[in-house]
Amino acid sequence: MRSVIWSTWSQRQHCSEGPTGGLEAGLRLSLAELECTPLRQEPSLHTVKAVLILDNDGDRLYAKYYDDTYPTVKEQKAFEKNIFNKTHRTDSEIALLEGLTVVYKSNIDLFFYVIGSSHENELMLMAVLNCLFDSLSQMLRKNVERRALLENMEGLFLAVDEIVDGGVILESDPQQVVHRVALRGDDVPLTEQTVTQ
Repeated sequence: MRSVIWSTWSQRQHCSEGPTGGLEAGLRLSLAELECTPLRQEPSLHTVKAVLILDNDGDRLYAKYYDDTYPTVKEQKAFEKNIFNKTHRTDSEIALLEGLTVVYKSNIDLFFYVIGSSHENELMLMAVLNCLFDSLSQMLRKNVERRALLENMEGLFLAVDEIVDGGVILESDPQQVVHRVALRGDDVPLTEQTVTQ
């Protein structure tokens, strides 16, 4: 089978032409159908667009955006309010909102969100969400609520950095995340050490 390189002009020509008859037309039609279909996006390691934690009023406790979908803080907060309004009364775990896939979980007075593009695998996003929630649950000794989270924000920052970096999923095992956060938490700078340390 010979390979044919089509220019943009010939692709447009194929898309506008109809079949002319015979076996050749059937082949041309199937080539034209293939060429006229929307292009699929290339696979990417950049799976996660944002990780959010909101309180039960929809106010931001933690937000980390990994791309420029919402470049300003005003746009980010409007998006967060929109997500919260759509999800805080439902029991489902996934939503499609503004062309994005949103997986979420609530616990007592916190709402956890992991956001990806509309073509991302929901199971991958859910694995990130579960890893984050389970890691925090272990770090906070099953006391995952607003006050405990605010008292341990540095652990949250480290956990998210261990799970996702630049939108790329690094880890989905909560045991490994908790272990790495504990190791990084033990690295006290020399200037902050006391004589007994």
